[in-house]
Amino acid sequence: MRPTTRLIALLAGLAVAGAPLADVPATQRIKDLASVQGVRSNQLVGYGIVVGLDGTGDQTTQAPFTTQSLMNWLKQLGITLPAGTNPQLKNIAAVSVHAELPPFVKTGQTIDVTISSIGNARSLRGGSLLVTPLRGLDGQVYAMAQGNLIVNGFGAQANDGSKVTVNVPTSGRVPNGATVERLVPSTFASGDTLTLSLHTADFTTATRLARRINKELGEDTATPVDAVSVSVRAPTDAGQRVAFLSMLENLDVDPGEAAARVIINSRTGTVVIGDHVRVTPAAVSHGSLTVTIKEELKVSQPTALSQGGQTVTTPDSAIDVQQKSSRMFLFEPGVSLDEIVRAVNQVGAAPGDLVAILEALQQAGALHAELIVI
Repeated sequence: MRPTTRLIALLAGLAVAGAPLADVPATQRIKDLASVQGVRSNQLVGYGIVVGLDGTGDQTTQAPFTTQSLMNWLKQLGITLPAGTNPQLKNIAAVSVHAELPPFVKTGQTIDVTISSIGNARSLRGGSLLVTPLRGLDGQVYAMAQGNLIVNGFGAQANDGSKVTVNVPTSGRVPNGATVERLVPSTFASGDTLTLSLHTADFTTATRLARRINKELGEDTATPVDAVSVSVRAPTDAGQRVAFLSMLENLDVDPGEAAARVIINSRTGTVVIGDHVRVTPAAVSHGSLTVTIKEELKVSQPTALSQGGQTVTTPDSAIDVQQKSSRMFLFEPGVSLDEIVRAVNQVGAAPGDLVAILEALQQAGALHAELIVI
């Protein structure tokens, strides 16, 4: 099967898959469509030092903050270096430490941390992170990180300057490397209502979600606020609210159908056409013109009996023009995705030609869909 045929066959398969089948449920659970407003993770960040590197740390002459950080750390431990001391250490590296604090995490629980070099260290492989406070955007310390790094990257360098690097050796992780020290205030149990936020804004889905909740729990329990938010009356007791949400998030809702879209990946030539894509009457001519210009230099020498002749080079140009036979097909009013694929397949369009056809249809105002190029 030719690549063009495979591509068109794939699009045709998508056209068939776009229509809901009788034995495939189109409904989704509320937990897959929306999240509870206010129940979110928080970002933490810190500055630390990684020690124990095998000569692959920061060059302190170019990263003086690493030496300053080490001296400050030693001072906190009661070790004061003589004035003017400038230790040239290659076994340490200054790093940024960041983590994500999940919702409802409690004091004493552990979370993963990611460490990245901010100096000129060549590798963090084999290093250990010294105890580092992790702060939120409010400046408060929420966790303390420390532990041995796991680095997937590897790098090696020879004396002649040649080197090889696999993945990224200047970044690593410490699984369960941070201990939570402070709770994040939550508004989950406050008030007599909660808000469900849809992952994708859609007025139809918001209306159907509220209608489904009201059908199960009674009228006026849920009210759609906008295309994203649905307000739901909930128990004020924390335990009852948890059970209420457990029941609520497992309700099935038939979401609104997605808007008609055509997505084109300009790098790979992949084209994905969603359902409900339609075109108005349009005629498309498909063909290509190839112009090839070839130029060669030839050497011209004088004859044996000529006087004063010189050897010169002369250009020899050749121009070849080839044009494939043009083909034209007509899109009738309200043509569906399946018919578009079939029409393009009939003219033998390549992936690049299909992209050009879709863009031309949009420019002509005949493509009734959002065209997205990534």
